[in-house]
Amino acid sequence: MKLFKRIAIVVLLLVLAFIVNLVLTTGYFRTIENKFEGELIQKIALKGAEDITVSHIDSFALISSTARKFVPNTDEEHGGLYYLDLKNTTYTPIHLTAGFKKPFAPHGIAMLKTDSTYTIVAINHTPTGHSLEVFNLTDKKLVHQKTLVHSSIVSPNDIVLIDENRFYFTNDHKYPKGFGRLLEDYGGLAVSNVVYFDGENYTEVDNGIAYANGINYDAKRKLLYVASPRDFLVKVYAINDDGSLNFIEDIDCDTGVDNIEFDTEGKLWIGAHPNLLRFAAYANGKKETSPSEIITINYRSKGDYTIDQIYVEDGSTMSASTVAAPFGKLILTGNVMNDSFLILQRTSN
Repeated sequence: MKLFKRIAIVVLLLVLAFIVNLVLTTGYFRTIENKFEGELIQKIALKGAEDITVSHIDSFALISSTARKFVPNTDEEHGGLYYLDLKNTTYTPIHLTAGFKKPFAPHGIAMLKTDSTYTIVAINHTPTGHSLEVFNLTDKKLVHQKTLVHSSIVSPNDIVLIDENRFYFTNDHKYPKGFGRLLEDYGGLAVSNVVYFDGENYTEVDNGIAYANGINYDAKRKLLYVASPRDFLVKVYAINDDGSLNFIEDIDCDTGVDNIEFDTEGKLWIGAHPNLLRFAAYANGKKETSPSEIITINYRSKGDYTIDQIYVEDGSTMSASTVAAPFGKLILTGNVMNDSFLILQRTSN
C-alpha cells in the first residue's frame, strides 16, 4: 500500500508539473488588449489564407488558401493558390490553380523570381500523404512542373527557395499522430526539424526544434530564420556553401510565431498566436475565436535586434493570424481557417 501511495504521489506531481509547464509556456495567462495604429482596409473572402507572400518587384501577392475545418485534417481538404494584384484597389483574388486536377490543400508556399518567371513551390497535404508541388508563374498563368515526394517530408509546414532547384523546408512534427504528437503539441517535446534539398538529395540540417514552423531566407546576408511557436522563438542560422547550417542564436518573441515575411528593408514580419492553448482549442473546433498578433524583428547582428508589436486583437475581427506580408503601408494578414483574410493599412512607420 505504501508503494502504491508513493507511485500515486509521483504520478500526481508529474501531472501537476506538466500542467504548470503547459500554462506557463503557451501564453495562457497573457492579457489580450487590442492594438493597431492604422485601419482595416478590406476583408477578402477567401477561406484559410494560411500563407501569403508578396512580390515587391511586380506588386502582387500569392496566397495559399485551404478550406479547413480542423487542424490536423481528418478528411480531404480543398484549396488553391491565388494571385492578388496590389496595384488594383478592388483587391480581387484570381484563382491560379482552378485547372489543377490533383487533390490540393496547400499550406506553406515559396516564391522566387528568375528573369520573367516565378518558381512557386507549395506544400500539399492530402489524407494519403504529403508532397511539394512545383509550378512556374508567368503573367498570371500558373503551370505545374512536377511533384516531389520523399520519406523526409513527414509533416511539412513551410518552405523557402534558395534558387530554382534548392530549398529548405520545416517539418512541424516528428510524430504525425498518436501520443508522440500529443507530447509535441502540449508537452513541448522538441523533435521537429529542418530539411535541405540541394536539387538531388534531402538532408536534415537541424533538429530538436519545438514545432518548426515558418521559414525564410535573407539572401543578402545568407541567414536563415526558423519559427518555433511552441517555444516562442525565432531561430537564426548562417548558411554554409554546402547548405549546412551554423546556429547563431534564438530570439525570444513572447508569442507563438508562425510564418515569416520580409519588407524591402529586410525587417522580419511575423503573424503569431499569443495564446497557444486558445489556438489549439480553436483549431479543434472547441472555441469560436483565437487571438491574433503581428510582430516585426529588426535583426542587425547576433544579440543586436529589436522586436515591435504592430497588431494584436482578441480574434473577433480575424482569428489565429499566421502571416503578415507587408507592402508599403499595407499589411496582408492571413489565418488558419477563417472565411476571410485582412488588408490593413498603417498610419505610422
